[in-house]
Amino acid sequence: MIKFTLLPILFIAGCISLFGDKHKQPNIIFILADDLGYGDLGSYGQKIIKTPRLDRMAAEGIRFTQHYAGSTVCAPSRAVLMTGKHMGNVSVRGNSSGDSFQVLKDEDVTVAEVLKEAGYTTGLIGKWGLGDFTAPGLPGLPHKQGFDYFFGYLNQVHAHNFYPAFLWRNTSRIGLPNEVKMASDERVYGGFAGGVATKKEVYSHDLFIEESLQWIRENKNGPFFLYLALTIPHANNQATRVNRDGAEVPDYGPYADKDWPNPDKGQAAMITRMDTGIGQILDQLKLLDIDENTLVIFSSDNGPHDESNHNLERFNPSGPLQGTKRALYEGGIRVPTLAWWPGTAPAGKVSDHISYFGDFMATATELAGAEKPSGLNSISMVPTLKGDTNSQVEHEYLYWEFYERGGRRAVRQGDWKAVRTQWHAPIELYDLSKDIGEQNDIADKHPEIVEKMEAIMEEAHSESEWSSRIPEK
Repeated sequence: MIKFTLLPILFIAGCISLFGDKHKQPNIIFILADDLGYGDLGSYGQKIIKTPRLDRMAAEGIRFTQHYAGSTVCAPSRAVLMTGKHMGNVSVRGNSSGDSFQVLKDEDVTVAEVLKEAGYTTGLIGKWGLGDFTAPGLPGLPHKQGFDYFFGYLNQVHAHNFYPAFLWRNTSRIGLPNEVKMASDERVYGGFAGGVATKKEVYSHDLFIEESLQWIRENKNGPFFLYLALTIPHANNQATRVNRDGAEVPDYGPYADKDWPNPDKGQAAMITRMDTGIGQILDQLKLLDIDENTLVIFSSDNGPHDESNHNLERFNPSGPLQGTKRALYEGGIRVPTLAWWPGTAPAGKVSDHISYFGDFMATATELAGAEKPSGLNSISMVPTLKGDTNSQVEHEYLYWEFYERGGRRAVRQGDWKAVRTQWHAPIELYDLSKDIGEQNDIADKHPEIVEKMEAIMEEAHSESEWSSRIPEK
């Protein structure tokens, strides 16, 4: 009788111990840069642009050398990050003017929804791009996808302008003192045509950093999940067309006296400004004494752009990789990624674990003690984050597809990388252990590997609303 009497007490005590320990449910911050290249940070080989705080973050945490974005462009990459599904299964598979294509569905389960159910307060600050108010009842809005709080841009083209006339706070449109001339010759994207500011008073990136600092202070008792989706260093494409300079930034900082064209100064200044803001966030976590209970991950949504009219050769943003944004070569999808968790993540660690955006779902759910949704393409990185590499499970393969410009596909399995530059084009094959720059196509030497990669491409792809865009053979 004594044993049966004690069981409920022991169970309750165990639960109190489990959830009372602050390390059982750490705070989670995911900071996402927009169009930042693999070679844009000093810790990844950048020689010109100054990124001291992110370099320090790398020295104090883990630097991943083989982490991949969800896609090679914005919306689908962010959808993979939020849902844990790769490009063959996720509902958002490209950037499109069709609202039904570029928004999350009601049935999509996001990492914010899972964490909220597990007791987290959830916040989104910055660029969403997966739902808008362009039609009544449209799915995909942040408050419908698990976020308690939202401040920023809903629409991707709206997010091109760093000096917008308004931003969204939750479901309310908040006016700003900037004045904007709307584009007349730009394609409409989700009901929005973009624009260029004629009066520049408030820089949206600075607002996002200030808002994040305040939100963290208000939720310091946790557990909390903050998704900080920055817009730097994306170009204002409309400003590039109008002014031949799409690198919008309040000042050129340490590059003001450089003998460079203004777009080059602006590109470098944007990245350094972002670096400073992220340093402020890390400093605040320490000041609030919650740094040891907060995992901070930093990454980029895809490879670097060439849309500001800046000189790519000056900064070499892809580093040793081939390609940029919109390519499925390494330069378009392999992204700089850092994990910082003082006292838990090993300091100064360089990890070659092969991972991608979809793994964030499994990682976050394990940290929260939540149940991972079914039907995902997601493997937890918690063992690597805690320095237990021997327990880290690996992917059988990673898969990407991209529907713009004739359709593209790619598979990585181990050191093998297969690329199709058009949907039905011959497969190119690379051994990344010997050819990280994908310069030597060896498909003709390994027909059996090519056949295997083609089978994976067919296995990984599922039909969707996008399938009508696949070119016929």
